[in-house]
Amino acid sequence: MPKITFLHKNGSQQTIDAPENWSIMQVALDHEVKGITGTCGGSMACATCHIYIHPDWAARIEAAGNEKTEEEEDILDSAFDIRKTSRLGCQIQLTNDLDGLIVALPGTKTEW
Repeated sequence: MPKITFLHKNGSQQTIDAPENWSIMQVALDHEVKGITGTCGGSMACATCHIYIHPDWAARIEAAGNEKTEEEEDILDSAFDIRKTSRLGCQIQLTNDLDGLIVALPGTKTEW
């Protein structure tokens, strides 16, 4: 079961044991992570599951079959505070290869 750590705007962290093959958005909603609402239910029609991927994890996420599509890029254009590592949580499926993943919520101050 992969663990994922969410970094919050207030500086707190929330580490969750996530079921394999769930999206980051599903995990966040199931554990009531503040700042992720998943309004469209994962149909990639909004950006309410926007997150930042820690740079150390970006290549591993892509290697795990979670490539960023042009459609995802288009949706992210409507999101708040876009960064190089911005992704939609609904588009990233968690696997054991992603155990220890670190993501930050929009507006979180990070060094990355």
